[in-house]
Amino acid sequence: MTEEVQSISEAGCPHCGTRHKLRSEEDKKALLTRLRRVEGQIRGIEKMVETDAYCPDILVQVSAATSALNSFNKTLLACHIKSCVAEDIREGNDETIDELCRVLQKLMK
Repeated sequence: MTEEVQSISEAGCPHCGTRHKLRSEEDKKALLTRLRRVEGQIRGIEKMVETDAYCPDILVQVSAATSALNSFNKTLLACHIKSCVAEDIREGNDETIDELCRVLQKLMK
């Protein structure tokens, strides 16, 4: 990894201030597959509304999409803890623990 790419992933892009995480192609593919599945479910729900589907049938599909997004979050969170958080702790950057706690609080609302 080049110094510039490493600094962007750790400290944020010097041009726009956003942080980045370099993921393996395998991880990226798995996450995108999950998101595309959710996207398809949302399109299906939209079509159900357009065609006046029965409310409980729509609610079941919304629940399935919500579950799929929760599954995506669990996968992404596990990757974050195993890579970013673990690396930062090893390097003595304890601020990452505070950040993780804030993220978990938002996820658990």
